[in-house]
Amino acid sequence: MNAQHLQAILRRFPKQRILVVGDVMLDQFLWGKVNRISPEAPVPVVEVTRESYFPGGAANVARNLRALGAVVSILGIVGDDHAGEVLRDLLSEGGIDTDGLLTDDQRPTTLKTRVVAQHQQIVRFDRERVALLTPLLEEVFLRHYEQSLDDASAVIFEDYAKGVLSQSLLDQLQRLAHRRGKITTADPNARHLLRYSRLTAITPNRMEAFAAAGAAPAEPSDDVLRDTPLMSVGETLLKKWQPNNLLITLGEHGMCLFRAGKKPHHIPTVAQEVFDVSGAGDTAIASLTLALASKASPVEAAEIANHASGIVVGKVGTATCSPQELMQSFTRNQH
Repeated sequence: MNAQHLQAILRRFPKQRILVVGDVMLDQFLWGKVNRISPEAPVPVVEVTRESYFPGGAANVARNLRALGAVVSILGIVGDDHAGEVLRDLLSEGGIDTDGLLTDDQRPTTLKTRVVAQHQQIVRFDRERVALLTPLLEEVFLRHYEQSLDDASAVIFEDYAKGVLSQSLLDQLQRLAHRRGKITTADPNARHLLRYSRLTAITPNRMEAFAAAGAAPAEPSDDVLRDTPLMSVGETLLKKWQPNNLLITLGEHGMCLFRAGKKPHHIPTVAQEVFDVSGAGDTAIASLTLALASKASPVEAAEIANHASGIVVGKVGTATCSPQELMQSFTRNQH
C-alpha cells in the first residue's frame, strides 16, 4: 500500500462512528523504582513515585479508536464507585460518548493495578466480580444498543469474560447488527468461548484461536504459512464462526489473515522494540475495524492493524497510536 492510498484511508477515519460493546475496566499503574530486596521476604521493595489511570478492556478499544480520529460511543457496565467515576471521566475527557456506560450498584468497576519499576511490570492485582447482567439491566443495555446502532459505521464486541456478554445477549446484538447491515467485529476470549456468527472480522490471538478451535497448543513456526497446526486452526474457525475475515495475531510472528476460498495471508511484524504487550489486541481490533469502515480492503486493514500494534508494543503501559505514527511506520518500513 503506497502512502497516497494510506492517506486516503486515514482521511476517512474521522468520518466513522464506531460503537464498542463489552467489558470495560480501569487500568491503574503504580510507577516506581527498586533499590533493595525486602527483609521480610525475597521480594523487591518498590518505591512508588507516581500513579496513573487509563481506560482498560473495551474502554481501551474505545480510547484507541478515538486516538485514530474516529467518533466513538461505548456501551458497558461500571460499578457505583470511585473507579467507575474515574473511568467515566477519563473517557468523557477523551471525547468518547459515555451515555451507554451503565451503572450496576451490585458489582465493582473492574480495576487492574499494575506495579511497574524500571520499565518492567513487577506484579498485577485485579479487583472485580464476574456476574451476568440482571434482566432489568440487560433490557436497559439492549435499549441503549438499539438507539446507538443506527448512527454507527461499525460495532466491536469486546469480551473480557467479566459477564457483560452472555451468549443470549450476544445473539441478540449480532442479529440486530446484521439486520441493519453493520460492519461487525469481535475480540474473543479463551476463557469464555462465545459463539460468533457471520461477523465481518474476528481477531483472536494464537492462544485464543487454538482454544476456540478445540486444538491442542502447538509451538509456533517461524515460517507461518508452513505452520500446519495454525493453518488447520484457521480453517476450523472459518467453518465454525463463518466470518468474512479471521485475523489471528501472532506476536513476534505478526498476523495471519484467513478468508474462505482464499489462501492465508501472512503479515510479518513491524515492531522495532517490545516494551509492553498489554493492550496490543485492543489496538489491533480498533485499527482493523476502523480501517474496514473506512473502505480499506481486508488485506489493507490487516496491514494497518499490524503497524498500529507494532507501534503500541514499543510503549510502556496500555497505549495508543495516532494516524501520524501510522504514516511514519509505513514510510519507515517501505524504505
